[in-house]
Amino acid sequence: MVVLKKHTRILIGVGCVVLLLVSWIIAISSKSDAEKQVELMRQAAELTKDGVYILAAPLLEEAAGYSAAHTLTAENELKRAYLELMNNSGYRQKYLDLLVKQMNDKNALPDVFEEAANYYFSITRIPDALSILKTGIEKTGDAGLVKIYEDKRYAYKASSFAYDYVAEIAGSAVQVQADGLWGLAGAEGVIIISCQYDKISTFCDGRAIVKKNGEIYSIDSNNNRLAKLHEDATDFGNYADHRVPLQIDGLWRRSTGDFQIGENAFQDIGMYCGGYAAAKSGGRWGVVNLDMEWLLTPEYDGIIQDELGRCYAQGAVFVRQGGEIYLFAGGIWTGGVYEDACPFSDEGFAAVKKNGKWGFIDATGTEMIDFAFDDARSFGQHLAAVKIGGLWGYASLSGKVAIVPSFLEAKSFSGGSAPVLTERGWQFITLLENNERE
Repeated sequence: MVVLKKHTRILIGVGCVVLLLVSWIIAISSKSDAEKQVELMRQAAELTKDGVYILAAPLLEEAAGYSAAHTLTAENELKRAYLELMNNSGYRQKYLDLLVKQMNDKNALPDVFEEAANYYFSITRIPDALSILKTGIEKTGDAGLVKIYEDKRYAYKASSFAYDYVAEIAGSAVQVQADGLWGLAGAEGVIIISCQYDKISTFCDGRAIVKKNGEIYSIDSNNNRLAKLHEDATDFGNYADHRVPLQIDGLWRRSTGDFQIGENAFQDIGMYCGGYAAAKSGGRWGVVNLDMEWLLTPEYDGIIQDELGRCYAQGAVFVRQGGEIYLFAGGIWTGGVYEDACPFSDEGFAAVKKNGKWGFIDATGTEMIDFAFDDARSFGQHLAAVKIGGLWGYASLSGKVAIVPSFLEAKSFSGGSAPVLTERGWQFITLLENNERE
């Protein structure tokens, strides 16, 4: 009887243990995903408090794997753990993968884009950081991201190349001078054609016009001759829109890159841009197209051109008459009168001078940026060279200084780069936003 009671007690005890175990399993399995996340994060917090991130990370990964109320919190705690484990193999990629996952979420918050951008800024991968900010702005419209982007987008690097002189950038190449001779460089200053010519034109249609030892001929980007001019020309202008001006017998004629010379002659002519060029005829200046049709008949004292000879863009031209500058758009005077001006580029505002200071207008003549600069160049891309207190920098379309004045002279941006004069000579600065991503 005693033995039976003993066996009964053992069976009852085992049954209680089994019952407790089953109850615990049922209790655990009945927990919601959100409750599981809370418990996992609690356990992880105990570990991270002691700096044991290597054991906390798997717990947080499990918590973040649930689609529940605390998923975002778990992910953010997990990112912090990954950051602590960056020196361990694989955790940097885990961190980046989690950032990408959060940025791809349809309800992504601005904070995650800022965090991702700051990470890439910290490892000097600026183009990637700026690209992330632009994506975040497009997705969230957040003003904070806009401010960060505007503060960071004008970072630049200076080239190691220096020249005696650099012209305005036109297209994919720029005229550069060294030791009295001319060549061509790419937009960032890397030499394409070494400085070996007495004169070289802008590069267009795969060719440039050059002069060497009295001969005028055209070359390609590999410095191969394409055609030779046999007529006795004393000078030539810049090549664009399939035309190059040639000075023959004291007058200027238009020629193709293969030196097929037209019949029309001018007293002077600029570089074609957008199908139009400034031209002088009968002692007066106008603007003519490729078909010899006058946009502005030659009746003015002058047409404002840049150093390459360009005068026309965005349908607008500045003319000089009686010591004043007038803006014409579509061949019609807009009503604006200025002391000086720089021609428009294909985008952005033009620099004009009024009351001794320079500001900016659009192609209708509307004043877009206050007259507050000592000198200025028209916008190229989204920046304009401006002079303040004796030095040149760059202003953005908002009129704010984007690149602090530190150059002796500066020219317009094109292709993400701009020529600037430093104590070393003419160099190039290139916006890091335009660099190739690694």
